[in-house]
Amino acid sequence: MPQIEWLDQYSVGVESIDNQHKELFERVNRLLNACAQGEGKRVLPEVLDFLGDYVVFHFSTEEKYMKEYLYPDYLAHKKEHDSFVETYKKFREEVEKEEAGVAAVIKTNRLIVDWLKNHILGTDRKLGTFLKEKMQLK
Repeated sequence: MPQIEWLDQYSVGVESIDNQHKELFERVNRLLNACAQGEGKRVLPEVLDFLGDYVVFHFSTEEKYMKEYLYPDYLAHKKEHDSFVETYKKFREEVEKEEAGVAAVIKTNRLIVDWLKNHILGTDRKLGTFLKEKMQLK
């Protein structure tokens, strides 16, 4: 399975947020590598555990910045975060019921990779532009 490569276009310009995004990419790539080696089912629970914890940590970092700098789109951005957390929880329950089969691995890749790329390129880049300007003024 192809890796998801960190590209400059994913940078939001806020180092702590970019570093967290890079860590998410690295973990997803670990799953993709495991899938390519036929080990996806073994690694999936570990990756899902990490994502469950790390996404909450990452979202709280972004939300802290949004509150601190009075980001005007805070509610809409937070709603996207909350929606992803709910989607993740439902998906995690499905995986645990079905066991970590190949279909679950593929679905995980699609869910996480697509959401991550779209969220970063849209919502997070807008936040980054706002934060860079506010942080320079401070």
